[in-house]
Amino acid sequence: MSVNVNRSVADQFYRYKMPRLIAKVEGKGNGIKTVIVNMTDVAKALSRPPTYPTKFFGCELGAQTQFDAKNDRFIVNGSHEANKLQDMLDIFIRKFVLCPECDNPETDLHINPKKQTIGNSCKACGYRGMLDTRHKLCTFILKNPPENEPGSVKEKKEKKNRKKDKENGSGSGEAGNHNDIDAPVVVDGDDDDEDWAEETTEEAQRRRMEEISAHAKNLTLSEDLEKTLEERVNIFYNFVKQKREDGAIDAADKEILAEAERLDVTAMGPLILSELLFDENIRDQIKKYKRHFLRFCVNNKKAQKYLLGGFECLVKLHQAQLLPRVPVILKDLYDADLVEEDVILSWAEKVSKKYVSKELAKEIHVKAAPFIKWLKEAEEESEGSEEEEAEDENVEGVCSDASSTEMQCLRPLRHSTDEWLREIDDC
Repeated sequence: MSVNVNRSVADQFYRYKMPRLIAKVEGKGNGIKTVIVNMTDVAKALSRPPTYPTKFFGCELGAQTQFDAKNDRFIVNGSHEANKLQDMLDIFIRKFVLCPECDNPETDLHINPKKQTIGNSCKACGYRGMLDTRHKLCTFILKNPPENEPGSVKEKKEKKNRKKDKENGSGSGEAGNHNDIDAPVVVDGDDDDEDWAEETTEEAQRRRMEEISAHAKNLTLSEDLEKTLEERVNIFYNFVKQKREDGAIDAADKEILAEAERLDVTAMGPLILSELLFDENIRDQIKKYKRHFLRFCVNNKKAQKYLLGGFECLVKLHQAQLLPRVPVILKDLYDADLVEEDVILSWAEKVSKKYVSKELAKEIHVKAAPFIKWLKEAEEESEGSEEEEAEDENVEGVCSDASSTEMQCLRPLRHSTDEWLREIDDC
C-alpha cells in the first residue's frame, strides 16, 4: 500500500508516493530488534540513502541501528510498532526531504565535509539553502554523504581510479583521443582555492575570516553531539548558568530551549533549570520562570517527570522551608500547567531514591498525600454548581500548613495546549 510522501496532503492524486513502512519484530529479551522490511523501497521513493531514515529512527528513539545493505536489512534495536515509525518518518521527511519553499520532495542534499555544511536544493522551484545541522543525524550525514555526492567514498575511489588509468595510459580512448581527458570535478559550485584567489581587498579578507569562523563554529556544534550525555548536560548547565550570571536569563527562554535541542538533552532541561532558577522561594519563581519551563514541559511527559525530580532535589536542599509546603508547591506546578495530572499521579504511586534518599522521598510523598488524594477525587470534573460547591468543601484540609487563601481554587480553569503554545510564542 502506498501513501503520500507528504502525509499532510490529503489529495489522493498527489504525484509523490511512497510505500507504507513494514516493520517486523525479531528476537526476544535483550536481543529484540525491529527490522524495517521495505526500507530500501521507501528510501528510493524519497531519493535518500536507506541508512538516513534508519539512523534517524535510532536518534529519535535512543536506540542502536544496524545496516546490511547487501542483504537489504535495516534494523533498529528494540520493539517498535510500524505506525510509530511511520510517524517518525514524517518528521524525517519534513526535516530532510521536503523543500522549505514549495513543500515538494524533489530535493538533493549537497555535503561539504570541509565546511561541515549540508546544502539543500530543489529541482521543482529552484530553492537553494542550508540545512540546520543541529540534529544528531546531521553528524551521520556529514560522515556518510550520498554515494553520488562529491566528496563521498565512492566518488573519491572513482576519481582515484580515473587518475590511475590516466597515468598508466589505460584510458578507454586511444592516444590523442579527447576521451582521455577528465572533466574537472565541481564541488558545490565553487572551489576553495579559487575563493582565495578572487579578491585580496581588506573587505574580502574580512568576509572570508567570518566564513571560516562560522564553519569552525559549525564543526564545534557537530562535535558536541558526539560527546557523552553527561558532557552534554554539563555544557547545557554552563550555558544556562552563564545566562543567569549575565542577567540575561529572563528573556533567554527561546535560546535555552534551542541549546537543549542542539545538545539533545531537551527532556532533562527542567531538571537543570530547577537547580539554577529555583530556591526556597520556588513559589514566586514558578510564576517568574513559568514560560521557560513551559517550553520544555508542554506535551513532554518525560520532561515533566524530570521537573518533579528537580523539585525533590530542591526539597532536599531547603528541607526545613519546603518540606511542609510540598502539597502547595505541587499545586503551583499543576496550576501553571508545568506538570499534568497523570504524571503527578504516576509519580505518587512509587517512592523512588533516584534523586534523594529513600527516607526523604517517603517524607515528601507523605506530605504530598492530601493533594494527591484530592487530585484523585477530582479526576472527574463536575458541571453543576452544587457539585462545584461540594468540590470546594473537599479542598479544605488539603494542607494543614497552608492558609485557606493559598489553597483556594485548587482547580482553576485550564488552558488548552494550543493556547499555551500561542501564549509562550507571542512572548
